Amino acid sequence: MPKPVIGFIGLGLMGGNMVENLQTRGFELVVMDLNKDAVATVIDRGNAREAASPKDLAEASDIVMLCLTTSEVVEKIVYGDSGILAGIKAGAVLIDFGTSIPASTRKIGADLAAKGAGMIDAPLGRTPAHAKDGLLNIMAAGDKQTFDKVNPVLDEQGENVFHLGALGAGHTTKLINNFIGMTTVSAMSQAFDVASRAGVDRKQLHEIMSTGPSNSPFMGFCKTYAVDGVSDLGFSINNANKDLGYFLKMVEDLGTRSEIAEGTSHNLQAAVDAGLGNGNVPEILDYFAKLET
Repeated sequence: MPKPVIGFIGLGLMGGNMVENLQTRGFELVVMDLNKDAVATVIDRGNAREAASPKDLAEASDIVMLCLTTSEVVEKIVYGDSGILAGIKAGAVLIDFGTSIPASTRKIGADLAAKGAGMIDAPLGRTPAHAKDGLLNIMAAGDKQTFDKVNPVLDEQGENVFHLGALGAGHTTKLINNFIGMTTVSAMSQAFDVASRAGVDRKQLHEIMSTGPSNSPFMGFCKTYAVDGVSDLGFSINNANKDLGYFLKMVEDLGTRSEIAEGTSHNLQAAVDAGLGNGNVPEILDYFAKLET
């Protein structure tokens, strides 16, 4: 059977590598991005064209994929003048690979369903390097029939593709995952700062902690920055701050609160305000290092 035509909006580091993987696997692409150099790179590989608008892209695509920064941007692309909703075909599917607010995802899904189109929320795990090789972790959610329709394409993009249930469950799971991860990094980074202030060697602290149940890949990322001076967790403080905000909004919508997340969010926002937002999350250590009573 012929491969579906893929419309892809968002050619950043992750999205650009996902598109390269799809092209390598023989898919026809219709793309959009504000970065025209990124668009040109895709077109130069062949079997791809640039869309004039999200509507144009949706009209030409069997599957529309988004790899964007915020729920606000997703809603603008879907609902704006000449947006996806105006052009999407009955039977087509929209896949949101970003990290979005679940309530927004469910609203978009309902509006797409009214036009006979489906939606899958499918936030990602792993790195852009994994994206290029089709080895991502994909946390997909949406009705089973829609998931089954696009699963062959997701299998080309991910080594591990999970179906988590009804629409919104993917974004919910990703926000919970990022809450745990970013809280862990913040706590460990401050632990290294407290160690220095108390005259305890950071390297020795890591050696002791890593022999017990506190050991984790996140501890490794924190140690790499705090001890070795290398920042190699490719996730910015700005993105972490955004995701913690989304997590808190989701928790509020569920009728409760997370005091732990509130504390992490406060630290992340303070680091952003201190000009550290573009740094990787373990670099929040630099905020703690300057914190005084």
